Amino acid sequence: MRLDVITIFPEYLAPLRLSLVGRAADRGLLDIRVHDLRAWTHDRHHTVDDTPYGGGPGMVMKPEPWGEALDEILADTPVDTPIDPDADDGGGGARGPVLVVPTPSGRPFSQEVAAELADRSHLIFTPARYEGIDRRVVEEYAERAEVRELSIGDYVLAGGEAPVLVMVEAVVRLLPGVLGNAESHRDDSFAAGSMAHLLEGPVYTKPPVWRGREVPQVLLGGHHGHIARWRRDHALRRTAEHRPDLLRAAPPESWDPGDRRFLAELGWESGPDGRFGPRPGAVEE
Repeated sequence: MRLDVITIFPEYLAPLRLSLVGRAADRGLLDIRVHDLRAWTHDRHHTVDDTPYGGGPGMVMKPEPWGEALDEILADTPVDTPIDPDADDGGGGARGPVLVVPTPSGRPFSQEVAAELADRSHLIFTPARYEGIDRRVVEEYAERAEVRELSIGDYVLAGGEAPVLVMVEAVVRLLPGVLGNAESHRDDSFAAGSMAHLLEGPVYTKPPVWRGREVPQVLLGGHHGHIARWRRDHALRRTAEHRPDLLRAAPPESWDPGDRRFLAELGWESGPDGRFGPRPGAVEE
């Protein structure tokens, strides 16, 4: 996979050379290219912003540097193909690169979106500063590439570089060969393969006793069925406490008999449509 990031703060992207993402690049699984947007300016001050038309506070990033930068990067990339060349990409043939625009006004970035991006071979990230990028840039390149405007949460940051770090790590860890254990991401919170998205439960390691606190005995017993049930129950409990919306949204066929028993213990019951919700009068965290 090739990753291009265009930014006025290249140093902010230094973590892309560290840890999991950095190791993937060192092993040749990633081609990471961080570009300074100011390299495509032509005035002595390397200006990348100007006042907004219509008035208002803040500054807006100018279209000219972004246009020149994206033209050059797009001209330097081959047509995108699926990671598995024998796979049907669902689009009837070759696919172009994906232009990822981090913005609080975008669609929510999720594990599902990360998996979709992980199946592409070229991502171009455009983290903005100030009040954002002149809208004409998105309109222009939406005619030449797939554009994804994505938000990592309902809050506003000083710029888009932090969201880039978040999204890149979420995507890269899904690439074949990146994680040492290929099964590591299958039990993640929000992992695909289950009709209900559950948060992960607690995890433990050695020693078996630390400051008087013991590892739950079920994890030491070696009975895989009991361990799986314990983990599932604690995932249900944590999801009910922190993200009850995920339980409410899950289709009725998500739950096995053990799930239903445990949800009942938590004060949840199935409604007329078969979906679970807190019993009337039950205290919801």
